Amino acid sequence: MKEILVLGSGMVGSTIAADLSDKHSVTAADKDEYKLIKLKNTYPVKTLKLDIFNKQALTNELGDYDLIVSAVPGFMGYTILKSIIESGKDVVDISFFVEDPFDLNDLALSNNVTAVVDCGVAPGLSNIILGYHYAKEKIRSFKCFVGGLPFARVYPFQYKAPFSPSDVIEEYTRPARIKENNVIVTKPALSQPELLNFNKIGTLEAFNSDGLRSLLKTLDIPDMSEKTLRYPGHLDVIRILRDAGFFSTEDVIVKDIKVKPADLTSKLLFDSWKLGDDEDEFTILLINIETEERGEISYFLFDVRDKQTGFSSMARTTGFTCTAVVNLLAEERIRRKGICPPEYLGMDEGNYEYVLKYLAERNILLEKL
Repeated sequence: MKEILVLGSGMVGSTIAADLSDKHSVTAADKDEYKLIKLKNTYPVKTLKLDIFNKQALTNELGDYDLIVSAVPGFMGYTILKSIIESGKDVVDISFFVEDPFDLNDLALSNNVTAVVDCGVAPGLSNIILGYHYAKEKIRSFKCFVGGLPFARVYPFQYKAPFSPSDVIEEYTRPARIKENNVIVTKPALSQPELLNFNKIGTLEAFNSDGLRSLLKTLDIPDMSEKTLRYPGHLDVIRILRDAGFFSTEDVIVKDIKVKPADLTSKLLFDSWKLGDDEDEFTILLINIETEERGEISYFLFDVRDKQTGFSSMARTTGFTCTAVVNLLAEERIRRKGICPPEYLGMDEGNYEYVLKYLAERNILLEKL
């Protein structure tokens, strides 16, 4: 049993804390006392009211724990990860911050820290699968399609956000880096839309998003891309908001008050994009890997909200991938130090099988097509 601190008690962070509490002594930290009380009343989790962004307060707490999980919003993720590494603690991170995690590699090595980053569903599980195949055979291309959506299609957005709306807006504005013919190219966010049909849900629309991240540095594959999945029609609404300036991070003056449009938009969307406690939703993941020897290998995942626990599918698929890796760390099955993206873990067949078995035990079933 390890002493584990989970930073952030949102939808995914609370799921992580609850799952880990089966085997470990877990403390959940957040500045929102309501979230902590709700978690503590349901699971054997200790709680800590903490302003995580206060570096001194955070550093003072880290020393009592064996492992740290960072489930904070993306805008603070890099800073928090740096503080954890400076404290010499192994960490699994799902904040998906915009900065390059490898900028912290030397710091992690000097502190003898293993820092697993981007450890969600995609990036995360998708990287583990790709890393497994990369270690075994020559790969020509990798395509990943992923999305989390409500079953109820409520206009105009036909969408609910399992994460902070600010993180979703970041996904809609950040240029997408993909790889074509061994060259990294940058495409506008939301670009190159295409329609895909899925047996379990119907037609969804896919568009470029910046989800390859570490894969652009770690794996030598000629063609790679990741696209986000949404209901048809959502993309048109988002483009209108973007083109009208609602996602801008430049200050504007409104009645002598300085405002960032993106902050206001995020605030306004919070309620309309918030998943209800009993709202049914799903996560869908399609991975196509083209190999030189065997041709195309495909994986498909379709997961829905767990009505018994109330855990959303996105919290399950993201959170349980993270907790599987936390347990690998706790069992000392990850030997690599420094910044460790999930594809490195997948290159070890034992770790790959461990993660898939761990997910299957929680009824997250990956189908090989």
